[in-house]
Amino acid sequence: MSVAAVVRKEFHQIGRDRRTLGVLVFLPLFLLLMFGYAVSLDVRNASLAIVDLDHSADSRAIVAAFAASPEYFDIRYRPHSPTDLRDLFMHGEILGAVVIPQGFSRDFGRGERPGVQLLVDGTNGTTASALQGYMQAVVTGTVADRVAAGGRAPAGAVAPVEERPRVWFNPELESNRYLIPGLVAFILVITAVISTALSLVREKELGTLEQISASPMRPVALIIGKTIPYIVISVVIAAGIFLAGWLMFGVGVAGSVLWLATGTVLFLFASLGLGILISSIADTQQVAFMISILVTFLPAFILSGFIFPIRNMPLVIQAVTYIVPARYYIAALRAIMLKGAGVGVFWPDLVFLMAFSVVTVTAGVVRLRTRSVLA
Repeated sequence: MSVAAVVRKEFHQIGRDRRTLGVLVFLPLFLLLMFGYAVSLDVRNASLAIVDLDHSADSRAIVAAFAASPEYFDIRYRPHSPTDLRDLFMHGEILGAVVIPQGFSRDFGRGERPGVQLLVDGTNGTTASALQGYMQAVVTGTVADRVAAGGRAPAGAVAPVEERPRVWFNPELESNRYLIPGLVAFILVITAVISTALSLVREKELGTLEQISASPMRPVALIIGKTIPYIVISVVIAAGIFLAGWLMFGVGVAGSVLWLATGTVLFLFASLGLGILISSIADTQQVAFMISILVTFLPAFILSGFIFPIRNMPLVIQAVTYIVPARYYIAALRAIMLKGAGVGVFWPDLVFLMAFSVVTVTAGVVRLRTRSVLA
């Protein structure tokens, strides 16, 4: 057989396997769009709260300066007291806050160096560091402009205003503290989905799935029997990751361990449900592996908020992130591990994971039935 004949045969085989061909064509386009539009470490549209206790022309100038930069800052809240800020940070409503104390304009007019408190959510160290720098630049620049315009200068001061930055939940801005929760989700979703999908597809390829389906065993019992081992293995892996994160990197659990375990189990069920659905689509382990990588590795890395902030992505891609289970699990993990938040903060994330599990498992079983694999 000539080389040309082999080439023709291979192209013919690829053309017949439309699922593999679709993945090969779709994957490069998907990578281009994701890395071109979704990958960004810049701080854009950072949600802020500003507490103006002075209500003076000088304090209003600072507020106006933040409002004049909508591409960087989004002033969502103007609470009357700094005590209201903690709940906003805990629920993830804001990334930063500016507190202008009472007497700011008076001290400024006396030539003293007034203070402005800058608060930043440190659960994402990279974003927090950049946001803190942006906020300091706005405050310093605004006050310097008013000094120059009004001929006022604080006596002997290096800068016209004293910023008092404070980082919540991760004061040292250690990258490990926000990377570990993301790594847990990243590792679990890949291992759980791929192992489940390959396990069921392997039975298809060997022809044993049809033999098992011919037995008195009910389809649901078969699915449960095939997934329980991977649930146990995934739970052990998760426990090992949490333990290693605590022993090796000092990333403990500030909140409830029980809710941490609950969220992890729900995420595993969601991942296993996705694996079952993939196995109902793929007929070969090669296709199952490629689809698993496509729907787990890339979304968990790019579209979950693991490293790249979702708020910086285009609105279309932000909409896609709402169907990525890792997004909700990472949000719940960071709330529990870093903030010590209660269930009132992250219960919507748990509800989504539960709903996602039910939908994917049901869809996978129904598809397997309709394709006469489990009939």
